[in-house]
Amino acid sequence: MMKPYLLAAISVSFFTAPLAVHAGEAPAVLLQLECASCHALTKPENTSLDRLWERKGPDLYYAGSKFNKDWLVKWLQDPTKIRPAGEFYRKHVKPGAKEDVVDEPSLTIHPKLTTKDAEAAADALMTLTGPEGLIEKGAFKNQKVVPSMGTMYFNKLRGCSACHMTAPGKGGLSGPEMATAGARLQPDFIYSYIKDPQKIDKGIWMPKLDISDADLQKLTSYIVQLSAKEDKK
Repeated sequence: MMKPYLLAAISVSFFTAPLAVHAGEAPAVLLQLECASCHALTKPENTSLDRLWERKGPDLYYAGSKFNKDWLVKWLQDPTKIRPAGEFYRKHVKPGAKEDVVDEPSLTIHPKLTTKDAEAAADALMTLTGPEGLIEKGAFKNQKVVPSMGTMYFNKLRGCSACHMTAPGKGGLSGPEMATAGARLQPDFIYSYIKDPQKIDKGIWMPKLDISDADLQKLTSYIVQLSAKEDKK
């Protein structure tokens, strides 16, 4: 049986709409680097669960409102695994001796770019900001949270560790790791995504939490501070 950290709390049926990646107005450099073969560079017309669960990589049409440019330039030159069990975890797990484990050979490795291409791609990606209002700009107040309190909110009160790791071997595998999220993601994106995942990524298996703004600020601060902790190691 699959362990809870590999299960999503969803009960939905699959649709049969055809998959399509729309890149009609995507920056030329991203098309030249064939980013559209795995990522949506403009907002997809098809928002079915089939498209979501069959996509090879996350949508990038709002990358400029999501990522930090410095992180993008560095990561594109030397990609590391962000999603321990791949873009859609159900496709990349197999039975283990005691529990299901990640089927590592089934995971796709992101290609490495040269420094020149990485910088050009990052510049282009930062121009893709998505529809107006998708991300709540200025929503995060950057109030520090006591690490022990943040850990309690993340692990116990909100159960985020069921799907996300805060360090290697600590947490679930069905969502992206959070240890580097503060370096990777803009704080307003983290805040907005936690507040309403479906608004940004329709059909995603991350639940919408019934959470106060104060708690949302604490969770966002905790995630941002995790990267600072990693940088000190």
